[in-house]
Amino acid sequence: MHLKTLRTHRLLWLCCAPDGYRTRYPDCSRTCTDSSCATGKYQFFILLICLDIIPIIGSSSVSPGEGSEMFCNRLLQRDFSTSVNNIQINKTKPQWHNYFLCGLKGIQEHFGLNNPTGMNCLLDGTIPPSSGLSSSSALVCCAGLVTLRANGKTLSKAKLIEFNPLRATDVRLPSGAAFVIANSCVEMNKAATSHYNIRVMECRLATKLLSKSKGLDWKKMLRLHDVQTKLGVSLEEMLTIVEEVLHPEPYSTEEICKCLGISLEELHSQILSQNIQDVSTFKLYQRAKHVYSEAARVLEFQKICSKAPANALQLLGELMNQSHISCREMYECSCPELDRLVDICLQFGAIGSRLTGAGWGGCTVSMVPTDKLSMFLKNVKKSYYQTDGQRLAGENNSLFATKPGRGALVFVEA
Repeated sequence: MHLKTLRTHRLLWLCCAPDGYRTRYPDCSRTCTDSSCATGKYQFFILLICLDIIPIIGSSSVSPGEGSEMFCNRLLQRDFSTSVNNIQINKTKPQWHNYFLCGLKGIQEHFGLNNPTGMNCLLDGTIPPSSGLSSSSALVCCAGLVTLRANGKTLSKAKLIEFNPLRATDVRLPSGAAFVIANSCVEMNKAATSHYNIRVMECRLATKLLSKSKGLDWKKMLRLHDVQTKLGVSLEEMLTIVEEVLHPEPYSTEEICKCLGISLEELHSQILSQNIQDVSTFKLYQRAKHVYSEAARVLEFQKICSKAPANALQLLGELMNQSHISCREMYECSCPELDRLVDICLQFGAIGSRLTGAGWGGCTVSMVPTDKLSMFLKNVKKSYYQTDGQRLAGENNSLFATKPGRGALVFVEA
């Protein structure tokens, strides 16, 4: 029996304003997974960082319909089994295997597999939990690709991630710099907090107020990108509209109702999600400004890479710095440790540095000149990790230089 082993690399978001990469089953973990999730279908960059094998899934096929079992150690620790013909994703109780089921179910539905091949799977990986390195996204990709392999199907990687509209553009990064990942060693339990869901709702409410002010059918508008598309304006023009329509002070639920011409009962029953019914104020101006400005930075990043001016690294680094400032001040998804780590990285030679992933903990990504890399790593270790016992314990796995990689691969044992 052949052993199918799949490798996926860490995915790092540089300057991004996506609609959330888990578009088919966005509620499989009850949380959003990036600082701009569910805000608009904008272009964004995913930097695939080539490191060790993370995660890795070994699988062997069994008879069609017989079942699918996943045996996990190290990262996930709990076994799970289910019938491939009766996949249920519990939206109210987040579990690691929901991510696997998300990838499996997506492939099953895409190809209309009525009696898919069962699998026995062993999963392991080296991505630290809650580090902002997209371990959940990597697991969804792994599950989807190993399901494809087991059932003799093929699908492009871009299609698997499901950008909408589906589009991918190669971006050639300038030479002379490495990307360094630094773990703040702060873990955020996404399922136990409402930060992510509140941000999503703030973006949705901003969408509706902006739509109403421009005479659009605000009840049908869900994402900030929808407003831009309907108005047919640029991101820069949307930023001007945000300044004109929204105020920096937090909006109360009563004010939102007044702006939309609805009752408080209608707001709670028709717009607010169940898990944020008790939230009484929302920062609409800040969230909208972050999303549109972040999307503009993405396009500028691509433009700089395409034109490759002599000072390209400095320009790209400045975009990364602006992105972190916006994440910290406008989207408020940073934390003191991340801010401290970014400051340290910039102090010791990084051209640009920002948080990566959902925020409130996890990692930073920094662009560092290759000729300064060795001293940079030494100084960051000394200044951030060696001053704290807990950080020092995981120092070897918390700070490392990376390079762009090819992404997910399937290896078949002869």
